[in-house]
Amino acid sequence: MRVALDKKRFGPWALVTGASSGIGKEFARQIAASGINVVLVARRESLLDEVGQGLAKGFNVRHRNVVADLSQEGFLDKLAEATNDLDIGLVVSNAGTGNPGEFLKLDRQLLEETLRFNTMSHLGIAHYFGGKLAERRRGGLILVGAMGAENGIPCMANDGGAKAYVHSLGEALHYEFKPLGVYVTVLAAGVTNTAVLDKFGIDPKTMPMKPMSVEQCVSEGLIGLLKDRSRIVPGRLNRIMNALVPASLARKMLADLLGKGLASKAAAAKARAPDNG
Repeated sequence: MRVALDKKRFGPWALVTGASSGIGKEFARQIAASGINVVLVARRESLLDEVGQGLAKGFNVRHRNVVADLSQEGFLDKLAEATNDLDIGLVVSNAGTGNPGEFLKLDRQLLEETLRFNTMSHLGIAHYFGGKLAERRRGGLILVGAMGAENGIPCMANDGGAKAYVHSLGEALHYEFKPLGVYVTVLAAGVTNTAVLDKFGIDPKTMPMKPMSVEQCVSEGLIGLLKDRSRIVPGRLNRIMNALVPASLARKMLADLLGKGLASKAAAAKARAPDNG
């Protein structure tokens, strides 16, 4: 599904964080397909180079790579300096990480670091680049969250809580930024077919419901932005479930899915471990 973005409103440049893989990489691709130049932000320089070269060759657009760790203080100064000369009309705040597992078995320092990363990066980007977009009196901001975050996600309690913050922030900014000519949309993504599934020990082939492709997830997110929707849940079945399934049942379904995946991953790791007996 091709989404045509207005270069006058959302260009000539866009910025995408977490652009080296998965949803972020697909956002960069679909934005470049509309002829908009892209600033690619991620930690892995080699992957950014590969993505940028592919966009330049495939869509004849310019790209600028910014290697930055958004979990570290000072990342925003680096982004500001790297983009100060660019007219950015679209910002996709997608960077984030997940640390699945039972809450009490996870290291508290890791939980705190993850919470800062998954909230403060979105806050900083929305505040700085939101101000830039407001000065232009046009443009768009997409914050990437997760379907069901407000209900709580067992085995991802901390990560789900962070996404709930992102949802609340984005929907409030949708209202505040509307009179400024800036569209703000939260993409509440469901289970999507990315490499992250392996981190959760989930095999897409054995899931009761096939995970969504990144292409569909991103295209529906961009359509939601064009319609100036405050939030979009991609996928018709996901929207039905989100609207009709009680929160308690949704939590149980996610707990079963993630619990089985993590147990399977642990069993596989144990089987690979050398026998020191």
